[in-house]
Amino acid sequence: MTKSLFLLHIASTWYLVGLCWIVQRVQYPLMDLVGRSGYQAYEQAHISRIGPVVAPMMLLEVATGIGLLSSGDPAFRSAAFLGSIALLVTIWASTFFVQVPLHGTLTSGFDEHAHGWLVSSNWIRTIAWTARGGLLLWLAWVTWLRDAP
Repeated sequence: MTKSLFLLHIASTWYLVGLCWIVQRVQYPLMDLVGRSGYQAYEQAHISRIGPVVAPMMLLEVATGIGLLSSGDPAFRSAAFLGSIALLVTIWASTFFVQVPLHGTLTSGFDEHAHGWLVSSNWIRTIAWTARGGLLLWLAWVTWLRDAP
């Protein structure tokens, strides 16, 4: 059961790693090309469409992380896993204290400063999710895969 939960945790994390890189390198930088006249509608559409793509997987990632922490398995008390959880807390804090308020500002219309800060500050999440993904793959390797036949 713990192995299945861990695989689900890894899958949700890597889904979010890929999504975050697409947002960071494609979607956010292109926002300044929308134009001021159509920007407010664009931002509102972005928020309503990205939520269902991101939120369920973020919740799954947190739920499986909590499940693994409470499983009693020593692998999920390791520095690598606890470090990955610290990165998850960083991601959630950045999301709700930085990115969500910036999107709130942008719903009123394009703001060059808010947009620039959105692109720059999202590197926190991009790097944190990528590092998390790497830690989880490493933990899978040392816990189950290294000695597999």
